[in-house]
Amino acid sequence: MEKTSYIFPGQGAQAVGMGRDFYDAEPLAKQIFDKANEIIGFNLTQICFQGPEDKLNSTVISQPAIFVTSVAILEVLKSKNAIQPADVTAGLSLGEYTALYAAGIISFEDGLKLVQKRGASMQAAADASKGSMVSIVGLEQTAVEKLCAEAAQGRILVCANFNCPGQIVITGDIGACKRAVSLSEKYGAIKAIELKVAGAFHSEMMKPAADELKKALAQCKINNIGNISVIANVDAEYYKTKEQISNGLVRQLTGAVLWQKCMEKLLADGVNKFYEIGPNKVLTGLMRRINRKAEITNISSIG
Repeated sequence: MEKTSYIFPGQGAQAVGMGRDFYDAEPLAKQIFDKANEIIGFNLTQICFQGPEDKLNSTVISQPAIFVTSVAILEVLKSKNAIQPADVTAGLSLGEYTALYAAGIISFEDGLKLVQKRGASMQAAADASKGSMVSIVGLEQTAVEKLCAEAAQGRILVCANFNCPGQIVITGDIGACKRAVSLSEKYGAIKAIELKVAGAFHSEMMKPAADELKKALAQCKINNIGNISVIANVDAEYYKTKEQISNGLVRQLTGAVLWQKCMEKLLADGVNKFYEIGPNKVLTGLMRRINRKAEITNISSIG
């Protein structure tokens, strides 16, 4: 039996101008952006469309901006029957909130409030600690773990994102990250790129943000899982209960994102059509490296 999945991007996919073509051409998209401005309490739309880039790239802004843009595109596509209905949804880190929205598990308003809180809490945790992230290209997990162990020197340094074969992101203390970049060649890495992020996301350094998110989730209405399944970043298994969803979202802030395993699980379970919905083409690029034969359609603009 054929299955379809919607997949949604995370932080880093943002770009000035994202969603503007949908906003200008589709009243439904405009309505969603306008509603977001009301909920969030400032003109998010203006920052999405006009920048400045450094403001859009900030954790506090980029997370709600990506969520709103992805939802606006999704709802326009659904209203026009331009995509097949989903059997399962997935999202990379922040994108998991869009996946839960698309599956009918959280409302737009609750989802937006959660990602706004998540972004602000992550920024606050980053400001309180000196952390960074590094993309390691060309090494297997065991080699990356050995690299982390040597570079850590008693500080936090762990794997954060298993994105696709040959690309693992590490996270932790800023000094440890810099040592990892210096040591990467010794371990045989093709390259090591320090990422332009506010802090050590997906590590224990985000514990204060996880505590804040847990409180916010306790106030959020989480619906029962219906006909559309959602796969969790933290263990590459399908959510089955509301408690698992809350726990998974909290654990995600301090634990690794198993994106490659999530996609391999969906492929093994018979998903043969993927739609990447939202700004940019990050997930389409990752899928090309996970399984080149997978059928994936990227929808980030009207054209």
